Amino acid sequence: MSLQNYLRRGLSAAFIFAAAAGATQVLAQTKPFAPNTVAERNNLYCAGFVQKSAINTDNRLIGAVDEQDGFLYAQNDEVYVNAGADKGVKVGDMWAVVRPRGEVSTRWTNKGDLGFFVQEVGNIEIVRVKQNYSVAVVKVSCDSFLLGDLVQPWTQRTSPGFVERPALDRFADSSGKAMGRLFMGRDSQEMITRDQIVYVDLGAEDNLRAGDYLTIFRPLGKGNILHGPPESVSARDYGFQSLTYRGDKFSNQAARKSGDQAGGRVVTTERAKDGRPDIRKVVGEGVVLNVKERTATVVITRTAQEIHTGDWVEVQ
Repeated sequence: MSLQNYLRRGLSAAFIFAAAAGATQVLAQTKPFAPNTVAERNNLYCAGFVQKSAINTDNRLIGAVDEQDGFLYAQNDEVYVNAGADKGVKVGDMWAVVRPRGEVSTRWTNKGDLGFFVQEVGNIEIVRVKQNYSVAVVKVSCDSFLLGDLVQPWTQRTSPGFVERPALDRFADSSGKAMGRLFMGRDSQEMITRDQIVYVDLGAEDNLRAGDYLTIFRPLGKGNILHGPPESVSARDYGFQSLTYRGDKFSNQAARKSGDQAGGRVVTTERAKDGRPDIRKVVGEGVVLNVKERTATVVITRTAQEIHTGDWVEVQ
């Protein structure tokens, strides 16, 4: 081997060892990953809620720096708030922007008046303070900001952490704890799946707390969540038969006759369910994110199938 090749190989090896040592040092200095959480960002700060008590309407968005170019505002836009030094506002203050949308009216509750829905639009940071108004920058926009949106004190939220749990028990018995209904999904969704936001009629008055796990289930009853046409009809034609090869009442597709000597009427699907005990079908699981007086905001964490508005929930 020539001296030139020997030196070249030696330098290459030295470079590899140095790079490996540098990578090891960087990994050693890297902070450990934060634990996983059940909800982040949009689901944590933009989920909305149903509130019973009156909301403060004193402070609101009254304008924007570029309002001559449009009426929708989003992240990094500059807006004006009708609160300044006269109300103790300071540079660096963070405010939540919300939009009350109206009273909730639903048949999926026995509580009566649940309150009104409040959409969480995002948050702003105060950058300049005048005597009776302030300038703010939109830091987070979950949706378009509109002039007139309300400004409320912003509080940092902490999502429940993700924990290892047993597999979802689709045949779990009742826990005996507080039970309610899933009365609404975010954006009026009626068929809901994992990581989506729903609202239930359990709240502070039911001793519900953020971080509580809820079992979502559906009492089978006669098998339908809604009243509708019968699930089946009497097999009066005795199954799938042709005019030539009728198969008669002993066709393999014919339903059974009632009576200990098969002398009664045909047993339909609906009649077969008569007298059965209460059976419930577990369809999913959720975690409570935010609790109000009579309601709570919940994120769906696990599903066995699609979840419907109107399904029942029970504290685990």
